[in-house]
Amino acid sequence: MASLSDAMATTLHINDKGAQGDVHAPLHSIPNSQQISSSTEEIPSKHLHTIVERTLGETEASYFLPSRESGVNDMYLHLGCRAPTHLVERRRVSIVWAIMRVRHPLLASQIEMHNYEDIRFTYAPPLSSNEALEIADRNLEYRVESKDDLIDAYLNGPRTLSNERLSYLVVSSDDESQDEERNYDFLICATHFLGDGMALHSFANDFFGLLGSTLDDKSLEEKLSDEWSERCLPSRDATVTLPSAMEDRLPTPPAGRFNRAAASVDFNLSQKRLIGGHSFPRQSRGVRRTIVPTISLERDTTKKILSNCKARGVSISAALFAICNIAWARTDSKNWELPMMMYSALNMRPDLLADKRLNDSYWFLAIGYFNVVLPTFLPTSGDVVTSFWHRARSAKRQSAKAAKNPFAISRCREMAKERGARARIWAKEDDDKLAGIIRKAPAPAPPVAASNDTPPKPKAPSNALMGLSLLGNLDGMYKHSTFPDIKLHTLTTGSRQRSGGMLLFGYTFVQKLWVSFGYDENGFEEETVKRFWKNVIDAIHEFLT
Repeated sequence: MASLSDAMATTLHINDKGAQGDVHAPLHSIPNSQQISSSTEEIPSKHLHTIVERTLGETEASYFLPSRESGVNDMYLHLGCRAPTHLVERRRVSIVWAIMRVRHPLLASQIEMHNYEDIRFTYAPPLSSNEALEIADRNLEYRVESKDDLIDAYLNGPRTLSNERLSYLVVSSDDESQDEERNYDFLICATHFLGDGMALHSFANDFFGLLGSTLDDKSLEEKLSDEWSERCLPSRDATVTLPSAMEDRLPTPPAGRFNRAAASVDFNLSQKRLIGGHSFPRQSRGVRRTIVPTISLERDTTKKILSNCKARGVSISAALFAICNIAWARTDSKNWELPMMMYSALNMRPDLLADKRLNDSYWFLAIGYFNVVLPTFLPTSGDVVTSFWHRARSAKRQSAKAAKNPFAISRCREMAKERGARARIWAKEDDDKLAGIIRKAPAPAPPVAASNDTPPKPKAPSNALMGLSLLGNLDGMYKHSTFPDIKLHTLTTGSRQRSGGMLLFGYTFVQKLWVSFGYDENGFEEETVKRFWKNVIDAIHEFLT
């Protein structure tokens, strides 16, 4: 097999300014590419090694730029399982990992940053199925660690990922038994600018579907060879492409100055309506340290919770907004006259236009954002249960309104622009600070002359208490019957946080309700956060069971 270094001796970059103005130039536009062997074993090193690249979208850039220093927002998905040892041998796992990386090229891509406006994914398709396997194996690690140690090292240790390594897979087991079936922990790692929760869980289901299939290792190797031939071997009828950015796949906005102005005005008004007067008291006690306390409720209890929610016309996700609302009201008794605001991600995939260049890859970032605002006060008399379900229904209405709003797409586009611009400003400030460049503070605005007019009302606060990541029923995404010998029993997910980060996760998995609370334990007043988490657990049992 030709070595990677030999093949890289001649490279050709194909970018978003390629042939015919396409986002990705077709590989058959490369000189002599028609002479490349159709063998699935290897592309001869004398031929060009093509680099496919595209510029990051605004949302992707807003996640990439803050990740540069220490991996803020780097995602992980942990799955614990019982499995026969032969299904988890390194050779087999490497083959499956390689297949998935060939199917989803962003996983095997790298990042090149030329300036704040020019940041690119670059992808070098492997020159053979053997090379795809070798590269996948270099991005796979086996450890002997517990689940908690594995997650703690990822969240709080040195960064696992980098601009040259956007995804990584860790397999660990501290099961010392000699049984044929043992306990294993899988940690799937990926940067957030590669994708979102939908991508992570779809990937995990497909990964275990291959790993736990009836195919032996030789058959899996043949499948890798076929996939490589189909997706990486250039021909006149096939091109190697990267999934397009979300902003490029949103429906084209109506043309005209009026429509652009209407979208801008709607976005600004929607932001002004977001009122929140509550936040966790901060107290810096050293370097960021993320912890993720997690509870899971037994199947019978979860079944009862789902039944109770259905009877009242709400989902678990809507109920969890109300749970956090009541828990906070019981944690802090100040500013009850101001509402409480929480934020969450909005899945934009149903709104995206079909794109043949995506092939069948679901690895791309496609999220917007929405907020839920609820009253903070608790009734001094009467039934709090009634108030709880009323607020759960309010959260449901607000969530549905955000998803179905006729301006949802334009709001997503405007928010992406704002987040991208803000991330670039902060990135420049961070880089200047590291370089020792001191910028002068802007001069204060001149005083406004007194008038007899009524003074303007003070701007209402717009503070979000916390974020919620509500993943819904994950058993609908994991087809357990396709990998019957691998028995998944635990799922936890999250990301490396910034200092003072906080996010609550809620989902059902293996017919259990799971709620986890990831936060920087050195960034907040300890007693307040612990009291809130206890109130969340107590409220779940009080209102849902």
